[in-house]
Amino acid sequence: MNWDDDTDTGTGAERLVGAAADGEDQAVEAALRPKDLSEFVGQEKVRQQLDLVLRAARQRGATADHVLLSGAPGLGKTTLSMIIAAEMNAPIRITSGPAIQHAGDLAAILSSLQEGEILFLDEIHRMSRPAEEMLYMAMEDFRVDVIVGKGPGATAIPLELPPFTLVGATTRAGLLPPPLRDRFGFTAHMEFYDPGELQRVIHRSAGLLDVEIDTEGAAEIAGRSRGTPRIANRLLRRVRDYAQVRADGRVTREIAAAALGVYEVDGRGLDRLDRAVLEALLKLFGGGPVGLSTLAVAVGEERETVEEVAEPFLVREGLLARTPRGRVATPAAWTHLGMVPPQAGGPGIQGSGQQGLFGA
Repeated sequence: MNWDDDTDTGTGAERLVGAAADGEDQAVEAALRPKDLSEFVGQEKVRQQLDLVLRAARQRGATADHVLLSGAPGLGKTTLSMIIAAEMNAPIRITSGPAIQHAGDLAAILSSLQEGEILFLDEIHRMSRPAEEMLYMAMEDFRVDVIVGKGPGATAIPLELPPFTLVGATTRAGLLPPPLRDRFGFTAHMEFYDPGELQRVIHRSAGLLDVEIDTEGAAEIAGRSRGTPRIANRLLRRVRDYAQVRADGRVTREIAAAALGVYEVDGRGLDRLDRAVLEALLKLFGGGPVGLSTLAVAVGEERETVEEVAEPFLVREGLLARTPRGRVATPAAWTHLGMVPPQAGGPGIQGSGQQGLFGA
């Protein structure tokens, strides 16, 4: 079971299927995190590659290369950073890009590191530019220049650092400048999980939480978890509550489906906000195209909430497309909501000049 502490925007942190970690998630995750690579579920290629990097460093008696982990929230970046520390038998220091606003903030952290220590820098792309430039030299030469004084009398004092390993995590790797990205010896991109992997995550979590669950019940939860372990475990806890209060405590497919129906998470993982966006697009605008601002007003949400919270999953699932003319529903969206697309020549996709997008 794998999660990290990445944050989301808008109402994402309040949604049952949001990938952000709230206080309850963080408390549960601390107890359920895998402790080494052998316990880590999924991300097979990343695990194999990282295992080679760490084994080689241990055999040389050296610190591991700097590691960059990228991917969506909830896929296990923080978990992997802690596993790296455990595998290297080294302490770990955890901070985040938004917390480092000045070069002095970073210098204070770096100067207090022990030899071989792991520095985990979450959301590294949000670090300030002065701190980022200081990090270049620290990663490459294990040295920083501390500026003492101001103006013409300022003096740069070189400060030697003990060898350390930086583990950077980001949800937006494209925002990292090339000089920083190139200084990482190992870069890994975390992929979304398939349903089979999520079932293994759920079974492991159920065992640790003392929840009795059968294979079909785990499959039902996995299918609604958006390929994200953090969401899978959050749904498991809500299904556990339902089974405890309204059933005999055992989670079956029927119990899982009934519980997630109460929480308005459908069989494909869409929640109230997702369905509201699709229903507005289909019922009010015939499938589009429609502008983002207009769609947000129709749903009664802020533009940023629709764009950053609802749309990414709908696009990934092939239910919505972003076009130069606006948002357009795909045929799969009509099917998912049990609606029939308008006929050619009528309003909606076929009659709006979008034939080339989805066929004649």
